[in-house]
Amino acid sequence: MQPMDEIYQKYAQIVYRYLLSLVHDQDMAEELTQETFYQAVKSIDRFDGSCQISTWLCAIAKNQLRSWQRKHPPFETLEEYDQTAESAEQDVLDAAARVEWMKKLHLCPEPYREVMYLRIFGDLSFKEIGEIMARTENWARVTYYRGKERLRKELVKDES
Repeated sequence: MQPMDEIYQKYAQIVYRYLLSLVHDQDMAEELTQETFYQAVKSIDRFDGSCQISTWLCAIAKNQLRSWQRKHPPFETLEEYDQTAESAEQDVLDAAARVEWMKKLHLCPEPYREVMYLRIFGDLSFKEIGEIMARTENWARVTYYRGKERLRKELVKDES
């Protein structure tokens, strides 16, 4: 087993980008990454080597996110609505196509959806996605391509 500081150096970016793909907030992803490694240090004796370290760390990260979400239910603040009418209108026009695309992406079946989230929002390489999902780099590439094709067909179908 590698020393924890080596594990942190090697996998911190992977865990951070994985969390960033889920929360879309850099500060939150950073905080959860630190909490993930804290929990990993506390439970390193339970790591049995049956999976890759990156997979184990991402599972801890996902659990940390779920725990945080239970403690902090979502709410909207007034600042989110403090926009001028002109910028709000422009935002709606600019976001209309993006919202439709995101709806379609959200409805994609697994594993397409998660691979696409990790690639697009997490900015992870196919190799990193393969590690996280305990699959090969090639599997991640093919899954991403197939998911992208499904989305394209759905969007073309809706335009008809």
